[in-house]
Amino acid sequence: MSSNVQKPESEWRAILSPEQFRVLRQKGTERPDTGEYNKHTAQGIYTCAGCGTPLYQSTTKFDSGCGWPAFFDAIPGAVSRHEDRSLGTIRTEITCTACGGHLGHVFKGEGFPTPTDERHCVNSVSLKFADE
Repeated sequence: MSSNVQKPESEWRAILSPEQFRVLRQKGTERPDTGEYNKHTAQGIYTCAGCGTPLYQSTTKFDSGCGWPAFFDAIPGAVSRHEDRSLGTIRTEITCTACGGHLGHVFKGEGFPTPTDERHCVNSVSLKFADE
């Protein structure tokens, strides 16, 4: 696993698409039902689009109907949680532990039949996929 990937903003802009930069580095959100991994069902590993760190196994992905890829758990240590008060409410932001790239938010207690009762709501543009 990559660790402590730090780059100046100019380097991030050079290696990421404008949309990836907006989401990963500026904490943006892609529109619902537009991301390439929302309905993706192949077996493999989802990695950070910024630094390549493995974040989620496909076995933890589920269809939540929320419009973004949903996972019930991350690879241990790969995702960090932070309090987010940006919309006038308290949410839990999730970022790549290695590079700090914004992934999305995690929600608890929604009643999905998963082992953790959590939904990691992740922007597709924050991810890359590798087949197993």
